Amino acid sequence: MTTTTHNNRESIYLSILASLQDRAVFTRQEIEDSPAGAHPIVARNIIDELVRQGSLARVCEQSGEAFRWKTDPGSLNPHRWVQKRLNTTTVPSAPPSDRPRERLLTRGPEQLKLAELFAILIRTGRPGESAVQAGERLAAHFSANLEQITDMGHPELKEVSRAVSLPAYCQIMAGIELGRRVDAAKAQAFSERIRITGPRSAMKYCLRQFERLARDRRQEEFHMVTLDTRNQPIASHCITVGTLRNSLVHPREVFRPAVRDAANCIMVVHNHPSGDPTPSDQDLQVTDRLESAAEIVGIPLVDHIIVAGTRALSLQEWRSGIR
Repeated sequence: MTTTTHNNRESIYLSILASLQDRAVFTRQEIEDSPAGAHPIVARNIIDELVRQGSLARVCEQSGEAFRWKTDPGSLNPHRWVQKRLNTTTVPSAPPSDRPRERLLTRGPEQLKLAELFAILIRTGRPGESAVQAGERLAAHFSANLEQITDMGHPELKEVSRAVSLPAYCQIMAGIELGRRVDAAKAQAFSERIRITGPRSAMKYCLRQFERLARDRRQEEFHMVTLDTRNQPIASHCITVGTLRNSLVHPREVFRPAVRDAANCIMVVHNHPSGDPTPSDQDLQVTDRLESAAEIVGIPLVDHIIVAGTRALSLQEWRSGIR
């Protein structure tokens, strides 16, 4: 915030506060009809803040909701009160080296703390809570389970910090989704170069290509990857969503896109939301059925990979190990 902007806001705050202090009891409409009404949103925020801190009380009048001073309005130092609010909604006095955006530009985003990243997305605070303070609240709340933020709605984040306005919430969610898409693009570029030559390369590919499936999904999903004559991925196809069963993973649904892609061979992958990639009896039965169908269709099944959290398991490797 520039000095000029800061002074303008200070003048507006002082004008509205003076209008409130001139009245023992008042309604919002009376304030909006006064010179302070030129900035109704600011006036509303100031009234709400005075209610929260206990200086004003809501009362019922014949004309509707009104407000009265619970303390002597003259005891409130307007300049001190306004300066405190303005200096906690922004960080104009902080040295450049301590401001999140300047730190990002000079040191790179990877050097910023989680709270600073949140602060940049929130951008502006609210009376009594700066963007930096809001970022610190969010970082503290989600420090042990950051992945849960993707499931949060605006009201839930606003409970953590009232500085998370609707635009701030949209910016946070857009930032998360943009990061996901960039990561997916990197994974796609990686997949175009990788060759599936055995269980190790298959698991490495799946952990990158299906990272969201491994980490974020709350139920099982079954996907199929088609491979060309160099065993490089052509495309991936979601076959079914839900608990893995023979009745759901029908060979017809698995091999139809393989024929369409003119695949030389295929690989299948599914997730375990529990975080444990150990195969179940049902996993083994589905694999056996698909291998039998693959022999008939003439499109080999090279492996079945299970992803769970940060781990992956190759059924080809697992079955070899127990024999």
